[in-house]
Amino acid sequence: MAGVSRLQYTTEMRLVRVMCSGRVDLEFVLRAFANGMDGVFIGGCRLDECNYITHGNYHALTMVLLCRKILAHMGLNPERLSIDFMSSSEGMLFTEVVDEFCKKIKDLGPVGNGEEIGPDELKPRLDEVRKLVPYIKIAKREKLASRLENEEDYDGFFTSDEIDKLFSDVISYHIDPQKCQACMMCYRQCPVEAIEGGKNRIHVIDQDKCIKCGTCFEVCPPRFGAVNQISGEPVPPPIPEEARTIVRKSNKK
Repeated sequence: MAGVSRLQYTTEMRLVRVMCSGRVDLEFVLRAFANGMDGVFIGGCRLDECNYITHGNYHALTMVLLCRKILAHMGLNPERLSIDFMSSSEGMLFTEVVDEFCKKIKDLGPVGNGEEIGPDELKPRLDEVRKLVPYIKIAKREKLASRLENEEDYDGFFTSDEIDKLFSDVISYHIDPQKCQACMMCYRQCPVEAIEGGKNRIHVIDQDKCIKCGTCFEVCPPRFGAVNQISGEPVPPPIPEEARTIVRKSNKK
């Protein structure tokens, strides 16, 4: 209604329309900051007034609460991310909230500058966390699916210690070369093509590409059990290229 009513609000905000606030993913927010956005504001329908049975605005709320703690963990001011709920008919309220948010971001200054984090340091930090988004969503899926009815519960829903532990206990995956039978199940199912392998070739996980989603662990046949979960320890180095060929025993006598 703000546009239809010709209400004036700051021109420094760029609107991205989505069908539902629940469609805004954690990856989208982190990508915005990685691309140099100084702040991100999410506007959704009023809680319990969602047009969809999924009540996506509750998903958006828990995502924002988690992301704010992640921003603080990285050294960024969590006030750079905000969410508010309002009806589509409340154009005046929208303009007030948006103008107030933009003023706050102006006071904070460009992303990273106010926190004394240089761009050469900030973007790698954000990119590293972005790689872990699938892992984060799996690790926190129960909390992210919660419906917070009371605003008093917002601040303590995710704690700083919880987020520190989330990143310190990141699970890595390693394929045991002694157990791998080159069945190619993990190779075919990996969503980011982080597994190097082929027919009669012991598979190896490229740790720089791996997003910790656990797909390889889930699809590895139980009779092989070649994929290991590793937490708190370094991942063993990959075996030499020349040692990756599997020699099958012939059935011929």
